[in-house]
Amino acid sequence: MSFALMMLVAMAVDLCFGWPDALFRRIGHPVTWLGALISALEGRLNRRRRPAGVAVALIVIGLAAGIGALLQALLPEGWPGVLIGGVLAWPLVAVRSMHDHVARVAGPLIAGDLAGARAAVAMIVGRNPETLDTAGVARAALESLAENTSDGIVAPLFWGAVAGLPGIAAYKAINTLDSMIGHRNARFEAFGWASARIDDGANLIPARLSGVLFALASGRGCGRALRIMWRDARHHRSPNAGWPEAALAGGLGVRLSGPRIYGGTVSDEPWLNPGAPDPTPVDLNRGLVHYRRAIAWIALLLALGASIGG
Repeated sequence: MSFALMMLVAMAVDLCFGWPDALFRRIGHPVTWLGALISALEGRLNRRRRPAGVAVALIVIGLAAGIGALLQALLPEGWPGVLIGGVLAWPLVAVRSMHDHVARVAGPLIAGDLAGARAAVAMIVGRNPETLDTAGVARAALESLAENTSDGIVAPLFWGAVAGLPGIAAYKAINTLDSMIGHRNARFEAFGWASARIDDGANLIPARLSGVLFALASGRGCGRALRIMWRDARHHRSPNAGWPEAALAGGLGVRLSGPRIYGGTVSDEPWLNPGAPDPTPVDLNRGLVHYRRAIAWIALLLALGASIGG
């Protein structure tokens, strides 16, 4: 069975339907199911010690991978198995929702509605939107677009293409663990240590691949995007997020990252592509164009992988 082809089916279904609100209201979403499990385990076991955090990470990842393996074992052979497997993988990619979230920021920002753009960007970033001016909103949305393309699309599809349903399910568990308990604060510094480190490892290849895809999406600016990615990515606070963000900054010819405010505290982050201007609202739409091109490159790579593996 071609796992790459299965992931291509998942992409196609998600592009057509996203995750419908009616379906979410009725059954929720696999990420919310994982979140409920993680929250329950954290509430019972978090004594701010590493061993308990390691155990929780292994339980959640193992359960997700095990369910994926069981479902995969039940799939029929040939095309029926590929199609059913693709539908089962569909909720674990976020191609359409990522585009829609950023488009909801771009629309009011271009129209001059800063309050509306701030409300929309608050749905996809953790910083206080009230501290953001027009350029700050555009930067935040572009950074989210770059990082979440890696975490929410490239990485799950990569691990799904490598290992099928167990791979994509395990990755989604890893990413959800990191987003919930992989924080460097008093509550999660020890308990979430394992989740954060596992997430760093799982995203090592996909983040760099995402950077290359954004560079390719910039067309004639590919060489510049690659140079800036190679030069600036390692300066980012994250070992992985800097790669797609720096590539997108280079491809668009804008600067990203830089100082920002979290919880009333200024975080003095370095700039990616320093010396370039701040992004404008129009650059946010340009970023979405690059995103769509990157998605096309992903589909092409999966199709090539399917043809080689088939």
